[in-house]
Amino acid sequence: MIIEELSEAEENVATTLWQESGLTRSWNDPATDFHRTQEWSTSAVLGLRDDGGIVGTVMVGFDGHRGWIYYLAV
Repeated sequence: MIIEELSEAEENVATTLWQESGLTRSWNDPATDFHRTQEWSTSAVLGLRDDGGIVGTVMVGFDGHRGWIYYLAV
């Protein structure tokens, strides 16, 4: 297994996993959340890969004081 930052091309795979895991809410667009991590150097979506497929994700961020975890799915 390997953990690495996901690229914009993998947004659909990550957001599908979030939806299937029941993590999404109608008032937050998961695709927009994913793309926002690409805009800032203090946030990322990490993917857990097994046999070439993504089997887990976590969105991480740092606001200058605290670290945050969102969309933790396996």
